[in-house]
Amino acid sequence: MYLSTHTIHQLKRIQELLDQLHPKADPLALSVPGLPEPRDSVIVFTGSFNPPTRAHLALLKQAQYYARQHEPMHVYAAFSKLTVDKEKVERPLLLDRIMLLKRILRRRLPHAGILLFNRGLYVEQAEALRRSFPKVKRILFLMGFDKIVQIFDQHYYEDRDAALSKLFSMAELLVAPRGNGGEHEIEALIHQPQNERFARYVHTIPFNPAYRDVSSTHVRQGGSAYAHDVPREVREFMRDTRAYAPPLRKPDRSQVDYYQERIRCLSKQLAMSLS
Repeated sequence: MYLSTHTIHQLKRIQELLDQLHPKADPLALSVPGLPEPRDSVIVFTGSFNPPTRAHLALLKQAQYYARQHEPMHVYAAFSKLTVDKEKVERPLLLDRIMLLKRILRRRLPHAGILLFNRGLYVEQAEALRRSFPKVKRILFLMGFDKIVQIFDQHYYEDRDAALSKLFSMAELLVAPRGNGGEHEIEALIHQPQNERFARYVHTIPFNPAYRDVSSTHVRQGGSAYAHDVPREVREFMRDTRAYAPPLRKPDRSQVDYYQERIRCLSKQLAMSLS
């Protein structure tokens, strides 16, 4: 399996960043090279992007439009490096997903950047941004309606108000409604008596309801049946790597997992480049 020297060099740089992210260390944020580091006001859209869909791109574009209408802001997609069972191979690798999203953004949203976090909670990511990029003054986390419902849900906290107070002391939320009339759902949620004190930290962003049913899960499980839900770069990645496809059956009736072979090849080439 051939990977160009240029691709290996890019993969090596990203892997070096990932190696700095330890989930048990203090909150840390790193910027994938290619854009100026975060400063002033930033909009951050954290997700697994597994794989990136047309809905992800549409939401990032809408965030850029929001920034132009309000104040100069850089928009960032972001990944969180989580602890993964060593016995389980993540498909596709976080390294592959970062490279794929970088390629997509370079072509379609050239002013959007990519951040990497060592923590998964929004409050930890806000703290990471403040620590890692002291020139950042304002943070808005971009999300869908389902996520803000979770944020305000009492069941996720021992002391909900204390946790939310800490989050909103560092960041605000930029929320996309989930369909026609979704803005009213958001307003109803944030103006509930228990949420009213935090309402001023929540802002809505218009979003086309046509993207409501676009799902990365559907793409992973349905493959080509959902090809229209992803950009061309993702379709090419799926075809070339078979990251979401079952093993191929050979003429001798044995099977080969093409993506596992890719991982082995990539690991060897990265090891050689790092040695």
